Amino acid sequence: MPMIRNLKEEKNRLREVFKEIRRNYTPQQKQERDEAIFQRILTLYQYRKTRTLLTYVSKSLETDTLRLIRQALQDGKQVAVPRCVDGTTRMEFYYITNMDQLEKSSFGVLEPIPSRCRPFTGNGEKTLCVVPGMSFDSHGYRLGYGKGYYDRFLANYAGVTVGICYSDCMRWNLPKGRYDKPVDLLVTDRFFRKIKTPESKEVFL
Repeated sequence: MPMIRNLKEEKNRLREVFKEIRRNYTPQQKQERDEAIFQRILTLYQYRKTRTLLTYVSKSLETDTLRLIRQALQDGKQVAVPRCVDGTTRMEFYYITNMDQLEKSSFGVLEPIPSRCRPFTGNGEKTLCVVPGMSFDSHGYRLGYGKGYYDRFLANYAGVTVGICYSDCMRWNLPKGRYDKPVDLLVTDRFFRKIKTPESKEVFL
């Protein structure tokens, strides 16, 4: 038990560090970093080949995905975004065709309106999932937001995962638990990396 408490404490400490880094970006600095990440995603073979993109809808401190959503729809891809299931730590993805199908949740996150969207079903095979994180490390492991939504979703996800993160928030190693899984691809404003670990799967769609 002490080890688990220490792990949680360290993760919480690091979250505050990375939040502060992001808060200190000027609007121009954030825009430049978001633009670099956006352009790198578009050049990915996996993005070009996928027919279905799963992605979060970004908030102000997060790496921007709003432009990516619009571009993917323009490119003729199916786009699905998550909605948290009330009273649980699960989330479900719904296909959207425009931004008018989103509404603000109680947490201030834009989520799909179930009555106006079609649910995403299956295990995500042959899809590309953009994974958020406060930080990623060189081995593809992420520091999330502490709620566990993505950890639970990715445990049964069979498609390709790409983590996106500002390079200032990257670390060589992050503390991780036994159930943490690395992403297959990592994109920052400065570089792209394909992750090679025993846990990673084939990354070509």
